[in-house]
Amino acid sequence: MPRLVLLTLLAALAAHAQPTLEADRPRARDLGLAVGILPPGPLNAITDVAGVRVGHATVIEGDAVRTGVTAILPHGGNVYEERVPAAVVVGNGYGKLLGVTQIRELGEIETPILLTCTLCVWRAADALVEILLEQPGMEGVRSLNAVVGETNDGFLNDIRSRPVRPEHVAEALAAASDGPVVEGSVGAGTGTVAFGWKGGIGTASRALPASLGGHTVGVLVQSNFGGVLAMNGAPVGRELGQFAFQEALGESADGSIMIVVATDAPLDARLLERLGLRALVGLGRTGAAFTNGSGDYVIAFSTERDGGPRVPNSAMSPLFQAVAEATEEAVYNSMLRATTVTGDRGTVEAIPLDRVTEILDAYNARGWDRSLPPGRD
Repeated sequence: MPRLVLLTLLAALAAHAQPTLEADRPRARDLGLAVGILPPGPLNAITDVAGVRVGHATVIEGDAVRTGVTAILPHGGNVYEERVPAAVVVGNGYGKLLGVTQIRELGEIETPILLTCTLCVWRAADALVEILLEQPGMEGVRSLNAVVGETNDGFLNDIRSRPVRPEHVAEALAAASDGPVVEGSVGAGTGTVAFGWKGGIGTASRALPASLGGHTVGVLVQSNFGGVLAMNGAPVGRELGQFAFQEALGESADGSIMIVVATDAPLDARLLERLGLRALVGLGRTGAAFTNGSGDYVIAFSTERDGGPRVPNSAMSPLFQAVAEATEEAVYNSMLRATTVTGDRGTVEAIPLDRVTEILDAYNARGWDRSLPPGRD
């Protein structure tokens, strides 16, 4: 039996037997927490960008393993044969992002993007390479730039056991779809922590009106970082009494975040780097501290591959606004959807929804859904 077929069967069995930490917790807009001024896409997810697919493998084993793999596919075809323009932006570089130098040199991505835990990066990359080399048409391939990012889930997860296996990568790839994205304590976000509360996977999107280009920008985050949490400007972390550099808690702001940005706007690598930089604007609005021990990365790609005219510099500002808003909201979704998790070294609580809504109301920070004024489209 071919290895790829075997791994796919093992992935299906693992998914069937896998316990889940998901719960029916709200997204930001369910709480009336509408970020910015631009409307989201229909799913308010990175999959609003046509062709983009996301899949998870959640790895929960015994009392100590709490990790997983999240796969982001730029399209449903062979990414090696149909590469997409891409760029990488580094906020703070304390991390292990595989494939970054070739992306920067050539301005393109040739594999799906995987997110996982820090010490699982190389195992995930090795499995991804094996799976891709076995695809039809890849028989003569002698070089492959696997793109794998990470955050360190070593509090909830027995990270030294390096528990991600080839079948988990196969499961995430096989599960990838262009529908709604499961958020919170799933996939690569199973064991993460953000602002002292449970972090995880979050996503959001923005759909620009025709008058501003008509393009869609989608963002997915793996949140595992610290600082002083703000939501729509409300000092949530301060009001909850849980934030970085607190002497009583002794809490560090160190940690990491992976931000994946997708757009259907026809952008080359230079413009995608400009777009990725503005994702960090949205991250900063959440209260991130970009500390010495944090790995803060943005991988940005465009699904437009026909080689036609690029968006001019003068038309980039609406896309900048869109990516900043979507990144900020994706972080909030990653935390609001996350559930309390007990793992290797203790328990990390989900952020308390009742207190959050009280604080948002006290600071008039809920916001509202709105698009541009009538007649501007």
